[in-house]
Amino acid sequence: MDTFFEQSLLLIYSSVILFLLHYIHKSISRPKTPTETTNSGTPKSYPLIGSLLDFIKNRSRFIDWTTEILLATPTNTILLRRPGMDPMVITANPSNVKHILMTNFDRYPKGELFTSHLRAVFGQVMFILNGEPWKDQRRIAVHEFSSTTFCNCAVNIIAQETHTMLIPILERASRMNHVLDLQEIFERFMFNILSRLMFSEDPGALSTPFVEAFRHSSFISHERLHHLFPFIWKTRLIETRGVSKDDIISRFIDHGDATVDYLRDIGIGFLLAGTDTTVSSLTWFFWILSSNPRVEKQIVEEVEAVRAKHSKNPGETFNFKEIREMHYLHAAITESMRLYPPVPFNVKTCSSDDVLPDGTLVKKGWNVLYNAFAMGTMEKIWGNDCLEYKPERWLEDGIFQQQSPFRYPIFNAGPRMCAGKDLAYIQIKLIVASMIERFVIEVQDDHMQPEKILSLTLLMKGGLPVKVRERCSEFKN
Repeated sequence: MDTFFEQSLLLIYSSVILFLLHYIHKSISRPKTPTETTNSGTPKSYPLIGSLLDFIKNRSRFIDWTTEILLATPTNTILLRRPGMDPMVITANPSNVKHILMTNFDRYPKGELFTSHLRAVFGQVMFILNGEPWKDQRRIAVHEFSSTTFCNCAVNIIAQETHTMLIPILERASRMNHVLDLQEIFERFMFNILSRLMFSEDPGALSTPFVEAFRHSSFISHERLHHLFPFIWKTRLIETRGVSKDDIISRFIDHGDATVDYLRDIGIGFLLAGTDTTVSSLTWFFWILSSNPRVEKQIVEEVEAVRAKHSKNPGETFNFKEIREMHYLHAAITESMRLYPPVPFNVKTCSSDDVLPDGTLVKKGWNVLYNAFAMGTMEKIWGNDCLEYKPERWLEDGIFQQQSPFRYPIFNAGPRMCAGKDLAYIQIKLIVASMIERFVIEVQDDHMQPEKILSLTLLMKGGLPVKVRERCSEFKN
């Protein structure tokens, strides 16, 4: 009996080994796709398990791992094979990005991989919608975000929050020689600003633990956010009917029959997306600025020149027009986001068989991901100084010059270009100008490369510890 069992077991093992050998032989001898033929940097792929071993080994450094492979690949496109799943195409090729985001836009919608993970957080908001629902929300958002009235209102709110909430915290830290986590301060501060812009509510996030419920937004549920403050959606719906208000929720109400669920999704979606991306941009900007004193000096000089030009007293708020005159600051922020994009990846799903411009075959149902982080470090896009922090690459005769969004897809591109792009720049520029004119931000352990955390946005593990020092005595009371 034992002998029969052992023989049977040996037969099974032998059959499995023979099957695997046959599978490996077929995998080696099968015709290669154009991507696999030309891309020597493609992750190692094994029968049955695909690239699982490499993925597990590099899961904590997925951004850097995929970037290294993409940069070593002639087409800057790779095929990531996964066990039990369709392959995923990852690209950093501007021609492919244009193909996906504009030329063949309808063939690459937001797929289930993207929407299933984010629906629990955002609900039905335009960032994860397709078709007519997306078009309807985007039309309203683009119209409102581009209006002069809204931009002026946004500047007033940002300036007020900066000078009444943020500046006092920095003053106190300077006086007490305290170390601050600038990333956490920005999280609370941006939550305050976006709450006021969204529904004219000030949650006092800089002085209360309320914002803790919103931190790490990619890991919390939409329903939890709903139950935190349902009164906002219901009250705003009642208050705003027939009344002209400047906040975003009120403007969405004005454009049609809004339900409580609709307002909840709009409010949470815009609040979280606007907070997380701006926090990421500001945090990485101040980190990279700490090792570039030449750039910091030029920003300070530009801010002071704009203040002098308009005869503004120290501490007096800049308006929308004056913020737009700060071209070097605009370039410095743009350059920071090139190297550290707030949203380093974006994923689409192919709805029908396609071939990318570089020859990569994409089958129906495959996910296609473009890596903006890798694109920001590519010599063939930015030249041999691509790893340098150099705001001047964005300037011509001192005037900011925008690059192709398919080379620089930080704000997406094509029909899904970020509707809040201008608002994001207004916020960041006004905050930076107000801080840098008055304070020197000294990053602690500035020689260490921060560890990246990828949730919905690119954040720093452990935050950004800084000390604050007064730059100019004219601002002191």
